[in-house]
Amino acid sequence: MSDYQAITWRVEDGVGVLTMNRPDKRNALDVTMREEIADVVLRARRDAAVKALLITGAGGAFCAGGDLAALGETRSSVEAARERIRALHVWLPELINLEKPVIAAVDGAAFGAGFMLALAADFVLASPRARFCAVFARVGLVPDLGAFWLLPRILGLQRAKELVMTARTVDAEEAKSLGFVLEIHPQEALAERAMAFAARFRNAPTTALGMAKHALNQSFNLDQRALGEIEAYAQGMAIAGAYHHEAVQRFLTKQPLAFDWDRMAKEASA
Repeated sequence: MSDYQAITWRVEDGVGVLTMNRPDKRNALDVTMREEIADVVLRARRDAAVKALLITGAGGAFCAGGDLAALGETRSSVEAARERIRALHVWLPELINLEKPVIAAVDGAAFGAGFMLALAADFVLASPRARFCAVFARVGLVPDLGAFWLLPRILGLQRAKELVMTARTVDAEEAKSLGFVLEIHPQEALAERAMAFAARFRNAPTTALGMAKHALNQSFNLDQRALGEIEAYAQGMAIAGAYHHEAVQRFLTKQPLAFDWDRMAKEASA
């Protein structure tokens, strides 16, 4: 367990587990937490032992958003407030584009920046108690932590406008129907199920998945020809890689493939 103040970090079974750990503040993001998340994202990128990243919160909340109490202690100048948000965009793209699977396990509130932090993950698993809200308008703010990039791409423009302009709360079932929650699990089982989900990537082709994720993240920004070039280069690297060569040998000798999601899901449910 690494020594952080506002989060905890451990690597287990190929999964890096980042837990926001300010339960008395419902894991609201303060300066310390933001800096520590930024540090962990870089550690996860560099550590070959980390095959997937799991983000969760302690004490029955995911993240209540920015720490308004801390912000209210001093009234920021326009310049200072702008710089504070710009600093988020140093590490946020690193998280969104981390070339490893990122899973958010959401129990309780994911409000404001906490909502966006969940959407920055590739997969969101939730408990029935999960609540999501782009709460910014309630306190006279515009969305931040990548909301203008994340919300339209994940939810579509009209729904993004609706959630931003109404600042209403979305429960777990509606979140699943809207497509940004993948699975709902009982509160007492969420941590275990999220960990098991993330751990299935321990034998995955990390490089190939990372390149695929990179291309998918660019799919709304580039034209067909540019994406075709990314596809060609990525596949050339993947075909030449050791993982593909080993997988072909396993196939030819009728051995089970190291990464078979269907088989692992069936084994987990047995």
